[in-house]
Amino acid sequence: MLISAFALVCDNLNTHTLGSLYQTFLPAEVFRIASRNDIVHTPKHGSWLNMAEPELSVLTRQCVTDRVGHQAEVRRRCDAWDTDRNQRQAGIDWQFTNDKAHIKLKRLNPKIEQ
Repeated sequence: MLISAFALVCDNLNTHTLGSLYQTFLPAEVFRIASRNDIVHTPKHGSWLNMAEPELSVLTRQCVTDRVGHQAEVRRRCDAWDTDRNQRQAGIDWQFTNDKAHIKLKRLNPKIEQ
């Protein structure tokens, strides 16, 4: 079993695929990159970044509070944290409604003259 070197988190832009690597790299290099790394795409809907940032903050504050010498230790801590958080079904209390968005982002709304 091949373990990836890292996971690359991308949005769903049409160029964020392994196929787009062929425009820059030779096929052998694309294969090497693809076999060592995972591409994880974000959801196509919703404000995923506004939910991901607080989760990463919680992970940092609760799991990686000190200097860690080995990647395996970081993985062990994060896996334990993730398992616990999922078992407790911890989540985000999303409170930014459409009405609040219209008020906060009023300057971005087009002005229609009648």
